[in-house]
Amino acid sequence: MSRKHHLAELQMAIMQVLWDRGQATVSEVRESLTPRRDLAYTTVGTMLSKMENNGQVEHHSTGRVNVYRASIGPDQVKQSMVSDLASRLFEGNVTDLVCHLLDGCDVTRDELAELKKLIRQKERELKDDK
Repeated sequence: MSRKHHLAELQMAIMQVLWDRGQATVSEVRESLTPRRDLAYTTVGTMLSKMENNGQVEHHSTGRVNVYRASIGPDQVKQSMVSDLASRLFEGNVTDLVCHLLDGCDVTRDELAELKKLIRQKERELKDDK
């Protein structure tokens, strides 16, 4: 992973709007967030500008209006943030991380079956790398 994308709560909410819509103006992002948050137009604009400086969004101008779109996907963000969490809280110990997740969450039989499938797949990948 070339860049770390650690997003705070508001940044995640903004990214979710952009991922869902594909692209949006500052006003459209603000309107999408309004039911949950009362944000000033300038707050959303400033956050989008900072996120653009971080390489998380990009924009093009249509007249005098900037139209933003995500330049990273949800999987990149999830991978980056989970890797950071594993590193900081569990000193990189994936087993401890998974144990805490399994103990702290309601896991269904179907989810356990999917986890086992993913583990077997990873084992095959590691075997093939030899």
